[in-house]
Amino acid sequence: MNELSPAETLRAALAGLLDGLPARQAAGAVERLIATYRGTTPTDAPILRDRADVAAYAAYRMPATFEAVRSALAAFAAATPGWEPAGHVDVGGGTGAATWAVSATWDGTRPVTVLDWAEPALALGREIAAARPELREARWQRARIGAALTLDPADLVTVSYVLGELAEADRAAVVDAAAQAARAVVVVEPGTPDGYARVLAARDRLIAAGFRVAAPCPHSGACPVVPGTDWCHFSARVSRSSLHRQVKGGSLAYEDEKFAYVAATRLPAAPAAARVVRKPQIRKGQVLLELCEADGGLARQTVTKRHGTLYRAARDADWGDAWPPEAEGA
Repeated sequence: MNELSPAETLRAALAGLLDGLPARQAAGAVERLIATYRGTTPTDAPILRDRADVAAYAAYRMPATFEAVRSALAAFAAATPGWEPAGHVDVGGGTGAATWAVSATWDGTRPVTVLDWAEPALALGREIAAARPELREARWQRARIGAALTLDPADLVTVSYVLGELAEADRAAVVDAAAQAARAVVVVEPGTPDGYARVLAARDRLIAAGFRVAAPCPHSGACPVVPGTDWCHFSARVSRSSLHRQVKGGSLAYEDEKFAYVAATRLPAAPAAARVVRKPQIRKGQVLLELCEADGGLARQTVTKRHGTLYRAARDADWGDAWPPEAEGA
């Protein structure tokens, strides 16, 4: 029998959380929590307060967070070939989606610590992690995520979908703490203009701390995207559960999670020569690619049939990919 992938194992574990929880109650909890998370005022108290909240929201959101973080980590891993983290700290990790993504990116076991201020989320994360042998020894530790945060040294620190819950001063302190502790820091936020702005601020702080951007940017210079006119973000495909369909309506078996991210490191890194920053436009005999390039600028490249193998590669290119394909991690 084939072994389940990390994504399949996670989906199975999450499905089990909803056993015995009425569908209407689960959907209601998710809708209430979405409204809370979309609020404009940062909170200094846990949003996920009990097991029912955590179970419903984890079943709804954890697969999307997992896929977004896994996409960011894949780009980072391609820029640092041959390296893998000897230890991982997940800041504001909640039920541990980023720890699953790290486990899916690099084989083997490593010391893992998940920090969050919501004890019900940590407890459920520990329970879910039992389904993944590499995560069974992870530490799930309650911590205030903010200005007072201190971190033990670790090869990799992830900060995913948490900066939006913090006041600006706390965001800066969390990024600084990650930079002080880690050799590599990956920050992931929702793919909204506000999420991109938070990622950009984190990117600036990491560069100021001596880090080099490994992904998605092909450079560590100023972002060429003009604030207020556009924002840099990417997309990850997520299988939709019945709970997704109940909350959002519709019948599609998938949805696309939009996210923004930066992966920065003190390690030697080979960023992509260029990055596809919009969904490629495939037309008759040609593909239009919107690229962020190593010189720090944005450019459009048209690849036609006369380019031969490059044209075939362009037709297969996806939003977020390195370009040309062989350049990533070279």
